[in-house]
Amino acid sequence: MKPFLDENFLLQSKTAEKLYHHFAKSLPIIDYHNHLIPEQIANNTQFANISQVWLAGDHYKWRAMRANGVDEKYITGVGSDYEKFEKWAETVPYTLRNPLYHWTHLELQRYFGINDLLSGKTARKIYDECAAKLQTPEYSVRGLLAKMNVEVVCTTDDPLDSLNFHQQLAREGANLKMLPAFRPDKAMNSDDIEGLNEYIDKLETVADKSISSLQDYIDALKGRHDYFAANGCSVSDHGLEQIYAEDYTEAEIASIFDKIRSKQTISYQENLKFKSAMLVYFAEWDHEKGWVQQYHLGALRNNNARMLRQLGPDTGWDSIGDFSQARMLSKFLNRLDNQDKLAKTIIYNLNPADNELIATMIGNFNDGSVAGKVQFGSAWWFLDQKDGMIKQLNALSNMGLLSRLVGMLTDSRSFLSFPRHEYFRRIVCNLFGEDMENGELPNDLEWVGKIVQDISYFNAKNYFKF
Repeated sequence: MKPFLDENFLLQSKTAEKLYHHFAKSLPIIDYHNHLIPEQIANNTQFANISQVWLAGDHYKWRAMRANGVDEKYITGVGSDYEKFEKWAETVPYTLRNPLYHWTHLELQRYFGINDLLSGKTARKIYDECAAKLQTPEYSVRGLLAKMNVEVVCTTDDPLDSLNFHQQLAREGANLKMLPAFRPDKAMNSDDIEGLNEYIDKLETVADKSISSLQDYIDALKGRHDYFAANGCSVSDHGLEQIYAEDYTEAEIASIFDKIRSKQTISYQENLKFKSAMLVYFAEWDHEKGWVQQYHLGALRNNNARMLRQLGPDTGWDSIGDFSQARMLSKFLNRLDNQDKLAKTIIYNLNPADNELIATMIGNFNDGSVAGKVQFGSAWWFLDQKDGMIKQLNALSNMGLLSRLVGMLTDSRSFLSFPRHEYFRRIVCNLFGEDMENGELPNDLEWVGKIVQDISYFNAKNYFKF
């Protein structure tokens, strides 16, 4: 029986071991999409204990604790930091075969050198040991990132953000690069007319201009896009149920905007047209600046209305949706490509039933101008675990070029989540190693090792050009 989580974890052959240890293990990390808090990076925050850095904001763990019968008091409520950690520790033994079991112990090992299994019995010892280390300079936020050899992080930022913390870090000349990503989802959320108007009012203040027409709105948002570019941004991101690609005219969108601004109800079709137009505006600006645009598709959010009222969004009440993706995605990409305005694009899929759909769709718009111009992004959210990663990697292998994949990302709010890159690299090495052992790939360790390195690091470095 193999030991749990040893140096050859997930590596099922000698060839896989060689690929990981000789080629992938020591490469830096480019984390081109996450939800880390820029202020904490710029100010090099020191967390008082592991609950603050590990449990706060981590709705993966929150969902597991709820499923294990833990009261909300000890999840997002008024419980003390230690009580919350203890409840998580008591939950961990029940997460067997959930990726949280792997991630939990990987993170304890990689950051804190702790090889004990976390449980209610070991909770106090581990909590105290982590708390003591977190008080030392090497366990500051930037120290934690340095431990994982993180080279670049791209945060996720609303167009209204001042980016003052990105500017602060840039002025400091730190080795770590923290770059913003333009996330304008709120600017196109015509599902909520009142909320969108509040957003437009805030944009008026930030842009220092009155917004009473569609053109005013577009000009103000374009100004923010320009501002982000001036502050080092070269990546955008959208979190959508599906791509919107309805036919529309500029006159129609101007009229719809007037209705929105006067707080009138708009029809279902008008809602779709407005979202479709906004996506095109953003995509055209991305192309104009040579940015990479990312689309995270397929999440059915805020399913539990009662808990949404109590806790707000992004607290663990989302799931995989079964939206129709193919036709509108094709139409959207085709519209941009037909006008020679399709930027480098990454499509992330949340429904595994759509893996082959996305893997084949990207091939329609890879035009030879850039290697891997349109990407099938790494397995996302509920799928960024062993089974989900393998399915995504196999779909891309069978229908595209896995060798051109830009690799893994954390998509996380936690500074302790970077071993997910290691997890991904081990899985990639195991897949290639297995094929080599089976005679399905040539026994050319140097070439396969180069491909592994490209997927792990160099493809992202060349694609994003940070």
